[in-house]
Amino acid sequence: MGLKKGDIIDEHKRHPDGCGLVLKVMSGGEGFEKVICCGHELTEEDVVSSIGSGRGRKKGKLLVGMTIDERKNHPDSCGLRVMIMDGGAGFKEIICCGHSVTARAMQDLSFGQASAMGSSETTHEGNA
Repeated sequence: MGLKKGDIIDEHKRHPDGCGLVLKVMSGGEGFEKVICCGHELTEEDVVSSIGSGRGRKKGKLLVGMTIDERKNHPDSCGLRVMIMDGGAGFKEIICCGHSVTARAMQDLSFGQASAMGSSETTHEGNA
């Protein structure tokens, strides 16, 4: 069946002992298989209609508002793109279209332009 734009995956739905990863599908998702986080496999069974309480969620390397884009490393994929909504300390990977999508496929929007996570280059000039 896959995922569709707007779907929310919440680790706490079936795994309240996890870090509480919450992902929102921004695009793609037809080839979605699972998310691996805190040793749990999150599937379509973990889709919720709204995000529950923020209590017990543990943030890690995944920053809230950042996106993971399958096409960054796999241009032949369905183009799953998810936004981190909360949690994520135990995130390992997303399996979609047979590809392993990790935090390396993470991007953020910085001053209106996409930039790779960990990029230290800036193009801003002037006085603050």
